[in-house]
Amino acid sequence: MPARSAVTIFLLLCALAFHGRLSAEVVNVYTSARVAPLLSNDGHGMYADMVDYLNRQKIGDLQFKLIYLPRKRLQLQVENGALDGIVIGMMPHWFDDVAQKKYLWTAPFALDRYVVVLPVNQPYSDTVPGPLAGHTLGMVLGYSYPDLDAWIRRQGLIRNDAGSDEHNLEKLRLHRVDGVLAAESIVRWYLKQHAMQAQFQVHVLPSQPTERRFLIPHAQAAIYHKIAPVLRKLKDDPEWQRSVGKYE
Repeated sequence: MPARSAVTIFLLLCALAFHGRLSAEVVNVYTSARVAPLLSNDGHGMYADMVDYLNRQKIGDLQFKLIYLPRKRLQLQVENGALDGIVIGMMPHWFDDVAQKKYLWTAPFALDRYVVVLPVNQPYSDTVPGPLAGHTLGMVLGYSYPDLDAWIRRQGLIRNDAGSDEHNLEKLRLHRVDGVLAAESIVRWYLKQHAMQAQFQVHVLPSQPTERRFLIPHAQAAIYHKIAPVLRKLKDDPEWQRSVGKYE
């Protein structure tokens, strides 16, 4: 092939590739989480892995981009219909949408559950209230835990809010709260990273499992119909199961 023709073909291929990048539809994927193992400050974690996984699937012309947004701002934009994207890692009852009518919801890509973490020498009973009466329980500012309100009252616990689960766990480590209520994945990851498993006890709480899903506004229904089938198959995909297994 003449050199001139080879150069022409090369330039044409580059132009096509560049056009493909330009024509890709960027989907903003918002999260309010900044706690390992969901999403750490350096941009790694389960949510980043999920976005990378979606990009590897080559879903039409979609290119997914993970963006952090503070919880109050994120929730306000979702509720007033101003969000220009989708939200990762949410549950319907967190947005008062148990019937799944207000928003579109994918199948869960990970399961979690709430636990209470206490000092190892703290007496605790699942069935007999008393040992925790008057103790402070670290919880996240602005979060509601409807499944656990009755348990908190029965135990006689006093809610003590902080800006994040990680902040609460730091307060527990420094003996500034008596216990912490948080997702099990976050608690076990924190205790493992700080080699503190022997210092604390972890108890599963009586609430429904946390199903980490994508919340998609109805205005983004076209995106929902493209990614929903992919999310439904995750439970049978060894690649994703290996990825999410790193955080158990």
